[in-house]
Amino acid sequence: MKKTSVLPSRTGLAFVLTWIVLSLHVGCDEEQRFGVGNKGGRVIELDDTNFDSAISTFDYILVDFYAPWCGHCQRLSPQLDSAAPLLADGDKPIVLAKINADKFTGIASKYEVSAYPTLKFFINGFPTDYTGPRKAELLIPYLKKFAAPEVSILKSNHEVQEFIEGSEKIFPIFIGFDIKESLLVSLAKQYKKRAWFAVAEEFSDEVMVEYHFDKKPALLALRPEYREKDIFYGPFEGGYLEEFIQQNLLPLCVPIRYDTLKLLKEYARPIVLTIMKDEREDESLQLIGTLKDAAFDNRDLIFAYVGLEQWEEFVDTFNVGKKTKFPKIIVWNGDSEYLSVVGSETSSVENLESEITGFLEGYRKGKTVKQSIKEPSFSDFLKSFISIGSVCVIVFVIAILVVVWNMSISENEERTKMEILREGRLAEGMQFSDAMELNLENTENSESKRRQKED
Repeated sequence: MKKTSVLPSRTGLAFVLTWIVLSLHVGCDEEQRFGVGNKGGRVIELDDTNFDSAISTFDYILVDFYAPWCGHCQRLSPQLDSAAPLLADGDKPIVLAKINADKFTGIASKYEVSAYPTLKFFINGFPTDYTGPRKAELLIPYLKKFAAPEVSILKSNHEVQEFIEGSEKIFPIFIGFDIKESLLVSLAKQYKKRAWFAVAEEFSDEVMVEYHFDKKPALLALRPEYREKDIFYGPFEGGYLEEFIQQNLLPLCVPIRYDTLKLLKEYARPIVLTIMKDEREDESLQLIGTLKDAAFDNRDLIFAYVGLEQWEEFVDTFNVGKKTKFPKIIVWNGDSEYLSVVGSETSSVENLESEITGFLEGYRKGKTVKQSIKEPSFSDFLKSFISIGSVCVIVFVIAILVVVWNMSISENEERTKMEILREGRLAEGMQFSDAMELNLENTENSESKRRQKED
């Protein structure tokens, strides 16, 4: 029986190689046509003739659907310009693009764009809504997280160190030592936008000593931005692993900022919020350290702090006044209500640890008073949502309206005067006409009488 060869013929092999070369050449031509590549990079302008080509050409492309008249779009534009060259230069380049959605309404409608600016991140042609930070220094690491694999595989001490140093510091890092990749994959996909994940398959005892864990399997959690770490030894089944990851997505004690406040709203845990006068004071720094110790022993709660000097508008909603004694500790539900613990006012820095312990005991025993946050006044609303620039624009518009209104009034008054004058002249004309008719009638009567006398 004659054997059939499974090897491709020379002609077939040549065809395959030619197709590969042409595909690569076409891809390069496409990238050059859009003006991006591994080096350099800019925000490319899309329209209805090249939009589909762009999202099919690039594996990762962030598209800004903007309107030329939109103020938020105008402020976002320089941030994208700054980020574009840094994102285009890498092993997995990320392209930034924009399209005038106010002009190309068909494309905007196709991708359900109803507000400006709207950002869509296309991965291999498939869109997902981008809701992350928009400042260049934060947008860059956030987008790099999208392009990174769910779980990186590390095969040496050097690769472990390289992974930690190369990961953007604003995200927590989770590295499993002697943990199967399959245990982390589903959680890594779920929390892809919030953390880096890796599995170290080969490593030495030096790594264990450096990161202070003495047995394996183990999951190392690092929060570089806050210089914090934690170790989890199991169990790795059930919900224990996910619970550990959730707890370590946030620092032990969260500073309240606009970005962290948004993160807190995604968690269902009560928030032990400490309000202080100024976060930078030595007493406040000591208090934050004590709160971190308490947070480590009470992982079912989220601990956070905020300074009056740092965010007065936010602090004011918790009924903080001139007579408020700092620090003030409450348990906030993340919405419109919070709990005060009866008899838990702090008195001195020396007794902070015992007073925080007493506060938590009182909270867990239900010795609390429910209160509602203070609704912001209209002036507070303006301060929060209207910038000085916006106020200037509003004043300018009002000034124009006043000028137009005054011009309209003046025009109406002038028109009224003209009408009065016209009516006056008309009346004078009528009086003159009547006088002429009367004079004519008198003349005719006189002439008639003269003729009668002559007869």
